[in-house]
Formats: sequence, structure tokens, C-alpha cells
Amino acid sequence: MRAEAVGDLVSYVDTAREQVLRAVEGALRDDVHPSVRAAAAIALADTKAGEALPALLLAVEDADAHVRQMAITALGEIGDTRATGRLRRALADERPEVRFQAVIAFPRVCTQREDAIEAVVQATHDDDPLVCHVALRVFEELGETHGDLPPSGLSRARALLEHPSPLVRAAAAVVLARFGDPAGHPVLVDVAEGKLRGIDHEDEAAAIELCGELGLAAARSALERRAFGLRLGFGRDPLRWHARVALARMGNERAVREILSDLGAWDRHRRTLAVAAAGRARLEAARQPIAAMRGDERKADQGAVEEALAAITSAAASAPGSPSPPAK
Repeated sequence: MRAEAVGDLVSYVDTAREQVLRAVEGALRDDVHPSVRAAAAIALADTKAGEALPALLLAVEDADAHVRQMAITALGEIGDTRATGRLRRALADERPEVRFQAVIAFPRVCTQREDAIEAVVQATHDDDPLVCHVALRVFEELGETHGDLPPSGLSRARALLEHPSPLVRAAAAVVLARFGDPAGHPVLVDVAEGKLRGIDHEDEAAAIELCGELGLAAARSALERRAFGLRLGFGRDPLRWHARVALARMGNERAVREILSDLGAWDRHRRTLAVAAAGRARLEAARQPIAAMRGDERKADQGAVEEALAAITSAAASAPGSPSPPAK
């Protein structure tokens, strides 16, 4: 009951911030049940309560591992550099779930990119594959923020293509592909073919779409199987949408035809999915049908419409000798 009350307090933070945070900090010191302290740490994360930094720094040393995790999460959300030292120590915590959260949070408070990268590289040597996996995800975030990955990061990702865990191998291949390194292409094909078990769902979806983006012909038959399945809907793959996008990106006529057809579907959700697929596949033929949906939320989600038009326009502008037509 006390834990739920802490969560309910957050809704009042805009009108009574000082009183709410005082009460939540009190819950962070609850000496009866760790679930109350964990709920308080989550509430401080949700409100980005920099005022509670001292209390959260103490909570990182809590006897309960879950409380430590949530305190670390809150410190990462707040992003105060004064938490750098405490989070650096958390990277070596005896509990892998605490190290997991520390890998995510540390780069958000560390002002030196080199230090953040070094910490993440070290985390990829962790004995726990989940910690290693999240470190690769953080690598990707750091690369996207700065536009590239340092050689040390790419080198380590290449080494992880031989990791005993399929979870880690798949993530390493995705990261490398997104930063222009072809070393992981065979692993991407293996993912598309379903040869790796126990991998992350997001990594699997990303690998499938990257096969299309990179034009990996070796994955074509697997993508067709996943996209189109068997007759009457039997054997359909849960990632068939991503496989269809990949095939359309590779110029598969059936995939392109189905996406364009769905732009005129009666169901709004289906139209929105087709808009997103056309944008991801950079289908120039979809430009005008999607542009016709602009300004009408009933036709399709407007965020998806604008994102798709921007992607199609960008692809047209980068095509050799092809001037970009306006998105009308």
C-alpha cells in the first residue's frame, strides 16, 4: 500500500513538487520493506528529481539489489555528473542486474566520452551475457549521439561476433552493420534464417531489416519465407512486417505490391502500418498516396506520415542523378 501511494504521489509533482519530493525521499528511507524504497527510487526517476541526488547516492548502497538497481536508474535519468563516482563503483557490483543498470546509467552522467566508452568496452567483457548485450546497446547509443564509434568500440564488437551467446553475437552484428562494418553480415543472414535462438526480439527485427537495407542476397529466400509464410495464413512469422519491408527495400515485386495495396486499406491501423513500411522501404511509388493522407488523422497516424515522407525524400535526394521531388 505504501509503495502504491508513492506512485500515486507523482501525479501531483507539478502542483506541489517540494511536498511530493519530501514524501518520496522519506519513502526511500523506509526501513520495513524494500519494495517501498524501490518505488520511491522509480518515482524520483520519473520526476527527474535532482534535488534528491544525495538520497539516491545513499540508496545505491542499499542492502537490497532491486533498490540499488532503481536508484541507479534514477541517477541515470537525472544525469547529474556528481553521480559519476558512485555509478563507476556500481559497474563492479557483485550482482549482474545492478551492473546491467550501471552500464546504462554511467554514460549519462559521465562528461568524458572516452571514459564512458572505456567503461562500456569493459562491460562487454562481463561474464553475464545480458550485461554484455546491454553494453552493445549503449555502444550504439553513443555512436548515434556522436555520429561514429571509435576503433576500439568497433574492434570489440567484431570480437563479440564469436561470443558463445547468440544474444551477444546478434547484437554485435547489428551494431557493426549500422556503423558500416560488414564483418557481421553472415550473422545477420543467420538471424534472418532463424539459426540463432534466444536472441533479443528488437535485434532480430533490426537484423532482418538490415538484410534488406544492405541488399544481402543470401538472406532473400529466408526473408520471403518469413514475409509471405504459407497459404491461408498458416505459418506466418511474427516478424513478417519487417521481412516484407526488407524485401521491398531489395525491390521484391510482391512485397512492394502488397505495401502499396495496403495504403488503400479500409482499416486505419493497416494503412498506418503500410505508411511506415513504405517509408522504411523508401518506396518512391508511395510518395503521392502517403502525401494525400497529410492533415487527416482519420486516414493514418500523422507522425508516421511525416516520417515516411521524410525518409522517401531523403532517399530520393541521395540517389545518383535523381533530384528530390517535393513532398506535396
